Amino acid sequence: MTKQIVLLGSTGSVGVQTLDVAKTHKLKVKALSAHSNIELLTKQQREFGAENICLSSEEPEKLCELAAIPGCTVVNAIVGSAGLNPTLAALNAGNPVALANKETLVAGGELVMDLSRKNNAPIIPVDSEHSAIMQCIAGTSDKIHKIILTASGGAFLGFSEEQLKKVTREQALHHPNWNMGAKITIDSATMMNKGLELIEAMHLFNVDESQIEVVIHPQSIVHSAVEFADGTVIAQMGVPDMRLPIQYALTFPERLSSSAQKLSLTDVGTLTFSKPDYEAFPLLRLAREAARSGGNAPCALNALNEAAVSLFLNGKIAFHEISETVENLFDKIEKTTQISLKTIEDTERKVKEILPCQL
Repeated sequence: MTKQIVLLGSTGSVGVQTLDVAKTHKLKVKALSAHSNIELLTKQQREFGAENICLSSEEPEKLCELAAIPGCTVVNAIVGSAGLNPTLAALNAGNPVALANKETLVAGGELVMDLSRKNNAPIIPVDSEHSAIMQCIAGTSDKIHKIILTASGGAFLGFSEEQLKKVTREQALHHPNWNMGAKITIDSATMMNKGLELIEAMHLFNVDESQIEVVIHPQSIVHSAVEFADGTVIAQMGVPDMRLPIQYALTFPERLSSSAQKLSLTDVGTLTFSKPDYEAFPLLRLAREAARSGGNAPCALNALNEAAVSLFLNGKIAFHEISETVENLFDKIEKTTQISLKTIEDTERKVKEILPCQL
């Protein structure tokens, strides 16, 4: 039987590449959603014969209906915390989720993972780093001793705090290795993206924050690695092409052929690794603090970051003010160790009251 997919966020970078994979391997596209790009959405519907479509800017509640269509793998490529409820709806329906929306696990990781286990509905990561970790531990029952989470360093690797005060919107939106949407590209430039991925990895692989080492690897060839108790380190490598982890998520546990460029280590030549600069990129440090605190702290951090990035993209604040804004307001959000949908909603509402804006 041909695998059927529901693709949420079909007009974004991950969504477009997911449809690329679907076309290559003749996957049935059952439903599509986009935020507001109706022109591209309807073109995709015609090409792939999707039976259902929706614009989340007009019908956000319909995302959950699409996610619950029986017998489908749900690809969640929505931007931001709006991806949480559709993920929960998919898992409630027993549908596997190919997750590209890291904010789902940052805001509601415990709820999501509990529901995944309860309904035997797997979450398969689409992010290249988490896909790499999953591949490193596939087929082994050995416990993870440490996760080595690699980071390209973004557009401003090596910049000082003073240099970061002078960067432009155009510079921040130019990632050296990956073709991504605006929000995730800015998160990469501030290193918040790696902080969110750290929290996501804790939930996906059931490890503590202290078991995750972030390593700067500007070539983006080693997508992440896992160290086991005996000191052995297994790494997953490949060219930086999002179609590879997308395909792995959609066809798991099989490995199918791909049109992606093959990796030549001799062509690459040199791979380098270094420690991140927590002073120049304080959001990575703040993400670790939120991860240690647990409860609604990661949710508050994520919501503040979404608002600050929106302000930057709309020309309201400078690049260096993204981290300043998030840091200055983080302590003003009341924290709780308990997490529930109500807690998440209350936390996000409080952030909107303090920092009103929308992505």
